[in-house]
Amino acid sequence: MTTAQAPDILSAEFYADPYAAYRIFRDELPLAWHEPTQSYIISRHEDLQHALKNPVFTSDNYKWQLEPVHGGPTILSMSGREHAVRRALVAPAFRGKDLQEKFLPVIERNAAELIGRFRDSGRVELVAEFAGWFPVNVIADMLGLDKADHQKFHDWYTAIIDCFGNIAQDPEIHARGLATNDEFSAYLIPIIRQRRDNPGNDLLSALCAAEVDGTRMTDPDIKAFCSLLLAAGGETTVKALSGMFTNLLQHPAQLAAVRADRSLIASAFAETLRYNPPVHIILRELSEDLELHGTTVPQGTTMTCLIGAANRDPRRYTDPDTFNIFRDDLATSTAFSAAADHLAFSLGRHFCVGALLAKAEVEVAVNQLLDAMTDIRIADGFTPVEEGLFTRGVMELPLTFTPAGNEG
Repeated sequence: MTTAQAPDILSAEFYADPYAAYRIFRDELPLAWHEPTQSYIISRHEDLQHALKNPVFTSDNYKWQLEPVHGGPTILSMSGREHAVRRALVAPAFRGKDLQEKFLPVIERNAAELIGRFRDSGRVELVAEFAGWFPVNVIADMLGLDKADHQKFHDWYTAIIDCFGNIAQDPEIHARGLATNDEFSAYLIPIIRQRRDNPGNDLLSALCAAEVDGTRMTDPDIKAFCSLLLAAGGETTVKALSGMFTNLLQHPAQLAAVRADRSLIASAFAETLRYNPPVHIILRELSEDLELHGTTVPQGTTMTCLIGAANRDPRRYTDPDTFNIFRDDLATSTAFSAAADHLAFSLGRHFCVGALLAKAEVEVAVNQLLDAMTDIRIADGFTPVEEGLFTRGVMELPLTFTPAGNEG
């Protein structure tokens, strides 16, 4: 019987470095009760893989965790046929012909516009000047919204993400999240109504027209999905881009390999998703009693699933605390599908509907950044630091570089 003390996931020590705590959870406390959150913590890859696929682990928690800020149910909190139909309504826009022909040019244009602002300067704060804006701008443009409103989308995105990670229930953060729902509704609902009457070639029009088995989305349905897309789609890519560049710059040989062979961008993205995933914690709620590690966990219990721990489980990965884009225990070919080896995009029925969009964004962004910048270095005296609890990543990444074409 273990005598290990369960780390407190709300502590300053955990916030500063969760990886040490992850090892304790995985090795000594694979099922740990956490009193402050009234939840059981699970951390091993095998356990989380089971949890993300087994319908006993429901996403009912999102009803209180996310629905207030999104203004209603989203595909994250739905289950059964309701979830299947809603997912079928939105999924086509994020794969295949629509993604390649309609939205890839949007992605390329937004990357080029942001890079154009700093490409000749020789320096950039990659998060503040590129990664923090890029996916949010892409989503707004995909929806066919006014580019003049990009600052609004960025502010709303930030408030939603802050509310999602508000595990300590700070009332000001919660209030700002609720206000964002009201503001975004007042902004978007009239536009949705306009698109129903006068559809265009944008994602918002496609959502208005989508129909499966006689079911179409209502105006509030579309607004809630757009809110989710803005938050989840933005956060994953912001943190993945900053994390991926940090990882590559700290492993110069791997950066050189990616620069020489751009097909390795997908491998570098997949390894980043494993090594330091944008989402470290997700919650699930049990729909029935469950036996786990010798304990009967009762129905209705909240399960805190440590994605960040499972993705570094030595029972699943060789040398898991090392960033290695060439590892042979992480398949790039399936890394952006429901058959992924890592858990960063979830698994099963709730696998991230925007995974291929995120892959397209990262591939375009990294290609264009590497084309624009040579001799890239982290600014002298700066050490990148990860921050965050539910979502986690590098918040600042000042770089110096030689503008492409000026190498001589």
